[in-house]
Parts: sequence; C-alpha cells; structure tokens
Amino acid sequence: MPHIEQLSPHVADLIAAGEVVERPASVVKELVENAVDAGAHTVTVEVQSGGMALIRVTDDGCGIAPGEVETAFLRHATSKIRSEYDLEAIGTLGFRGEALAAIASVARVELLTRRGEDTLGTALTLEGGVVTGREEAGCPVGTTLLVRDLFYNTPARLKFMKKDAVESAACLAAVQRQALAHPEVSFKLIKDGKQELLTPGDGKLRSALYAVLGRDLALGFLPVEGSGDDLSVSGFASLPTCCRGTRGYQFFFVNGRYIKSKTMTAAMEQAYANQKMVGKFPGCVLHLTTRLNAVDVNVHPTKQEVKFGSERQVFSAVYYAVLSALGADQSRPAAVVEAPRPHDTVTQRQTALPLHDFTAPRTSGTPRTPLTVPGGGTWSAGRTGARPWTPPAQSAAPTRSRDAGTAAPPPPMPESSREERREPPATLRQTENVAAPVSPPPGGGAPHPADPEPRRAEVPAPAEERPELPWRVAGELFRTYIVVEQGEKALLIDKHAAHERMNFDRMRAQDYTPMSQELLVPAVFTPAPEEGAALLEHLETLDRLGFEVADFGGGSLAVRRAPDYVDPGDIEATLTEIAGKLLATGSAGEAERRDELLHTMACKAAIKGGWKSAPEELERVVRAVLSGAVKYCPHGRPVAIELTRAQLEKQFKRA
Repeated sequence: MPHIEQLSPHVADLIAAGEVVERPASVVKELVENAVDAGAHTVTVEVQSGGMALIRVTDDGCGIAPGEVETAFLRHATSKIRSEYDLEAIGTLGFRGEALAAIASVARVELLTRRGEDTLGTALTLEGGVVTGREEAGCPVGTTLLVRDLFYNTPARLKFMKKDAVESAACLAAVQRQALAHPEVSFKLIKDGKQELLTPGDGKLRSALYAVLGRDLALGFLPVEGSGDDLSVSGFASLPTCCRGTRGYQFFFVNGRYIKSKTMTAAMEQAYANQKMVGKFPGCVLHLTTRLNAVDVNVHPTKQEVKFGSERQVFSAVYYAVLSALGADQSRPAAVVEAPRPHDTVTQRQTALPLHDFTAPRTSGTPRTPLTVPGGGTWSAGRTGARPWTPPAQSAAPTRSRDAGTAAPPPPMPESSREERREPPATLRQTENVAAPVSPPPGGGAPHPADPEPRRAEVPAPAEERPELPWRVAGELFRTYIVVEQGEKALLIDKHAAHERMNFDRMRAQDYTPMSQELLVPAVFTPAPEEGAALLEHLETLDRLGFEVADFGGGSLAVRRAPDYVDPGDIEATLTEIAGKLLATGSAGEAERRDELLHTMACKAAIKGGWKSAPEELERVVRAVLSGAVKYCPHGRPVAIELTRAQLEKQFKRA
C-alpha cells in the first residue's frame, strides 16, 4: 500500500492554481476584482497574445503597504476577512486570499505599488511563486501587476489553451462583465496595442451598457426597477421584439458580483411568457441588491455561483420587476422599409438550396464554364461569386417579319407568365454546381432567373409523352403541404421538412462543398462574449460551412464570405444559432457536433413553408419521399402522413 505523505508547498500551489487560474481570462478577472476592491476609479487591462505572453492590470486604488507586498502572495493572505463570522456577510469581490498566490505559482509576476501616504513605491518580482527581487521604485499611486509567460512551468495546462483570438475574446468578456457590474469605474482594455473597450465610469449603468453592448443593442433595452422585502432589482431588459437566439446577453449581478443563477434566469424569462417569439431569449443586465448575509458566495472556487437564503423571494422580485417594466412600455416596433436593390430578384432573399436529386453526390473542384443564355449573352458562376449577365451584341438593323416589311412585334406574354412575374420566384433553378443563369426581362430592369440550355431536358413533357407514374401531385395546401394521390391513399408531405432532410443528407456526404459568395461589404456584428469566442475557436469549421469570419476588434466579428443560400440580412442570426450549437455541444464528439451544425445549415437552405414552389420542385420532393430515403427531418419530425381512401370515406359517412 502506498505511503501517505504531505505534498510539497510548490505542488500544493500548482493544484490550487488549477482551481482558480483556468485560462488568461481567469487572471484578468481576479486582478480586476482586486482593483475594484482597492477602491480604484480607473482600471486599465492590457493583454498580448491572448494573455499568454503578457497581462498588465493597472489601477489607481489604495495600493499595498511596503511591509505587506510579499505577504500578499502567500496562500490565504487577505485584508478582507478576519474571522469566521466575516464569511457570513461578504461584501467584497475577493476574500479567499488565493488569487495572487495561484497566479504567481504558474507565471512570472512583477508588482509595482504605492500608497498615497508613501513617497516611494515598491517593486517586487516573482517566478514560480518564489520572490526573486525587491526594491524601491518611483510610481504613481495604485498598483500595477504584470503577468508574463502564463503556465510556463505547467506544460500539461499549456497544451489546453486555445487560439490567441479565443483567449483574447474571453479576456474581453471578463472585463465587460466587470464594467457592467461597476459602472462607477472606468475600464479600458488594450489588446495587442489596440484599444478594444473604454467605459466612461460615470456611475450610470446605461452608459456602461452602451460601451459594452453597442448602441444598436442598447437601444433595444428598457429600464427595470423594483424593490421590496430587503430586495431591490434594477437594470435593463430587452424589449420582446429584441430577443435573441441564445442566452448570451443575459447578465445577472448580486451585490455587484457577476453570477450565473438559474433562479433569476427562470424568473426573468417567465416575465416574457406569451410576449416573445418561441425559441428566442430576452437579454438583460439586472442588479439584485440584498442583505449580505442573505446570500452565500462561498460555494464555488470561481465565485460565479451563489446560494440564496430564499429562492422564492428572489424569483418574485426579479419576475415582478421585469413584468412591470414590460407592462409600462408603450413603445411600438419601428417600421423598417428597405429600398429595392437592383439585383433583388437574384439575391438569396427568396432562394433555397436547389432541389437536386438527393441521391446524386455533389462534385467539387470542377471548373465553371460560361453558359449560353437563351436569347444570347453569357453568364457564369464560381465558388465565391458570380459574374454579371453580359448582354448579347445588338445588330444594327431590327428584325423584320418575313411576311411584312415592318418590325415583328414581341410575342404576347401569356396570362400565367404575367401573373408569376408579379411575385419573386421562391427558388433559383440551378444545375449541379452551377447557379442559374439570368436573362433580362422585356423592357429592361432587373434580370429574372431563367433556365439554362442544359436544363431544357427537365421541362415536363406533354402528358401523352410522359411515362405513367403510380402517383400524381394533386396540389399544395397553404403553400406548405404537398398533396399526393397514390392508389387508394393520399399523402400530405411537409415540403420544408422533406427538403431539409434532402439537404442534410447531401451536406453530410464527404464530397459536399458549399457554394459561397464574397460579400461586397463585410457583415459586421457584435455577438455575446461566449458566442464570439465559440465562433473564433471554430474558424475552420465555419470555413467548411461556407463562412469566412475574422475578428474585427472590440468584440465584433466581420463576415467576408457566406453560403450563397444565406441572405446577407440573415448572416448574424445564422452565426448566432451556430454559436449556440457550438456552445451546447462543447463536450460532444466531432461527429455529433458536425451533425448539429449541419442541422442548422440544412434548415437555412431548405424551401420554407409559405413559399411558392414550381411543380418541378414539388415533384422532386415527392420522388425523394416516395423512394423511402426521406422519412424524418434531421430534428426527428415526420415529413409525411398518410390518409387512406377508406378513412376519408368514413369521414363523409360513405363507408
């Protein structure tokens, strides 16, 4: 049996560091909290290489006494509690006395500090938790801590660090939370020499909200105020029309401490019942103020989880405060009128992934050749975009009728054609790997989709020439369900669900390569901190899905390329949904995570209920369903239901 021995102080410190210092963002959080506890009015955070090379936190707080600088780096050394009774009413952010000791044990640390009553400050250097130098130094009032080469002596932890962009995003998120928790403090974040965040520190939560979330998001929040029974709730909550696809914009604070609380989350979302869209989540920045002894913050090493003395009381306070704010709001959504774009008929606003035969694999890497457009001219498309339609050369003399000497008038447009032209087509007809050509309508204007020459063979032949099928498409209900007559039974097919499954099967094939297009103007948006970090961590995965995403700075992302079936206006919503899937499947296997992402992409690419579909498109969906390969959509919903003739006759009392 192995002998029991006490661990060395160094090993014990490394184990303790694993509980407190998980990544560079953990260091930023602990040092910023110490700065706030020191009474700082201004806190500047600088990170380099995601915080792995350098983290510098400077504050103008009270500083550390010369005789206590070394004591501050000892385990369980703190100025914030003195006895066991102090643990019952903790009013500071830090109190365990573990942060500095844990950070110093896994990095090279430099400390520069001075109190207001001291003439000179103190400079202290440590390496691996061991003091290597100390001297007097001239410095401003406050404290500056430099953390270099994080995890240099723990390679096991070092190999689990993510990309610099991901770690930088996590550091930014940590500072953003502190800025929302303490609007009276001005926070500045500098990443690799570039300023990413600056809050005014004027004590107004709305000012911090504008600086952290941006103007567009902040305008969608309304103030929340409520109090009672030793509890008060204040802050902001989003309008029901401004809810998001994930909970990434929900920030809860208790006595100035950022926390994660299922009770507060449930109460806040319950207040939105029957007011928001299904599948959307409200955002909020809510501060709960209560008695210090009514909440226990010492239940988790990172102090992000707390225990309330009365969960019901907290639930009621949050619920009624948010509900009152929503009830008092008299604003209405502003109408947004978009000016028509020159090529709106060929954008992806009304398009879906073309309805190819789902059994045919999609080839990739084949060169695109110009197609001849009926009437003259050429049009071609590549992987990242399309060249515009080139009109044919006009002859000098007009075409004349063979029987008369006058120019032949244009043929009259059939009534059905004129009717279809009034409504934009639901999908663009495309061949394998090639986008549909376009031809100019009579009289000029924006081009309309037109079938290329190779697709002429797919035009339905006259009834006498088409082979007899054992089924027929009898029609469509509500532009959503296809009605198919097959012998003595009828089928109702959900065209969106069936097409979604067809897309999913094709996308899941190994040789699938998405068609993507370059955006003339990159789409820039600001996701929630966790969502942005998840997207930056999986840039290669996004590239395989057809997205080119880059860090734009300030917590924003720039999308320069997107799949051709995603409308530019839907890019943000699509990536937000993908980020939610990445966060939800973080511990899942690669295959499971890939399938979840393909569920989203297949849904975005599918034809939608309510869209007008051509008979050929409906027939392709029916063929896929009747072949037996498409039975359920990727989310498990059935794509078709069966109704027999006997069941129908029974309803009419004919049986």
